[in-house]
Amino acid sequence: MDVGSFSEFDDTFGFGMVAFFVFFFGILALVLAVFATIIVKGLLQWNRNNNSPLLTVPAVVVAKRRHNSRNENGSSTWYYLTFELQGHERVELPVHGHQWGTLVEGDRGRLTYQGTRYKGFDRTPQDR
Repeated sequence: MDVGSFSEFDDTFGFGMVAFFVFFFGILALVLAVFATIIVKGLLQWNRNNNSPLLTVPAVVVAKRRHNSRNENGSSTWYYLTFELQGHERVELPVHGHQWGTLVEGDRGRLTYQGTRYKGFDRTPQDR
């Protein structure tokens, strides 16, 4: 293969074809990088949670939040509870809908969690 063959390639396929391949593989690399980043972040969080101690602490439910997402395939809802721990530290944890529905702001009890994983909340009886 001599030096002139690159010129023949350009003459046969044109600059547009080369630009297409550069653009196509550039977009493909970007998409793969985004997916790889999401997977790595998820694995790192999963590992941090596994290595975190299982804590059970006194807490108060101070906020409830839900996030709705809609697209052409339907909708999804994510639920979150914010707890205030002793020392006024706050922790927001994702929960299932039935867990979100059974607690109200102001509930006091013992929160069990591990990293960012909600494990449970044992409500203490209160006079209302």
